[in-house]
Amino acid sequence: MSFELILVIATAITGAIAYVDKLVWKPKRDRSVTTESEPLVVEYARSLFPVFLVVLVLRSFVVEPFRIPSGSMYPTLEIGDFIIVNKFAYGLKLPVTQTKIVPIGEPKRGDVVVFKYPKDPDVDYIKRVIGLPGDKITYVGRTVFINGEPLKQSYIGSYKTHGAGANMDGTSELSETFPSGKKHMILLDKDKFSQDMQTVTVPPGHYFMMGDNRDYSNDSRFWGFVPEQNIKGKAFGIWMNWDDGIHFDRIGKGIN
Repeated sequence: MSFELILVIATAITGAIAYVDKLVWKPKRDRSVTTESEPLVVEYARSLFPVFLVVLVLRSFVVEPFRIPSGSMYPTLEIGDFIIVNKFAYGLKLPVTQTKIVPIGEPKRGDVVVFKYPKDPDVDYIKRVIGLPGDKITYVGRTVFINGEPLKQSYIGSYKTHGAGANMDGTSELSETFPSGKKHMILLDKDKFSQDMQTVTVPPGHYFMMGDNRDYSNDSRFWGFVPEQNIKGKAFGIWMNWDDGIHFDRIGKGIN
């Protein structure tokens, strides 16, 4: 059971108890000739309901924190990064069902998004949007082709990092450019086998996702497309990094 579902249930139960007490139980206590104390369960429900409600609204419609557990998004995101996700960037969705109730925008190529893993919706993934609905995507020779055009790559240098990501030291860091001109960094490990992917067409209402750490990412190349309703929000900032200690150089960093 997901934390979001637990939060919805807790909010509903505490709200129902507080509501029934206000309409039924409290008037009975007030009319009683004997002094009746407020039941402990009612006291807890009345105190916790507004807390649960505020947290639910914030997590469902405003922002939600996530922690990066793996190295699939190096060098953009490192293991131990705590990020903030904008939950209304692509529209307001109901909690749990993720039904869109207010459309605001659609994911753009290059956005870094958090989504429910299609093969296990209880697991959250974070990747970069590479293919939009209708795009033809190919991955050959460690190069992404969008609608037949290769994304330009420029070599930056040998990557250096620390902590849990130290095994990435020595991989090649490159700048990759979308047709729009938007750039982001990727890592390539020329010593690791790279599996090519022949051309696929992104279906309507779906997206093709890839990790920036191309040779160490389990993404759409291997399990397919992400339905729009699985997308939880757009990552936009790092508020803390805790790997082998706090790395202050990561705090406040934006996510391209």
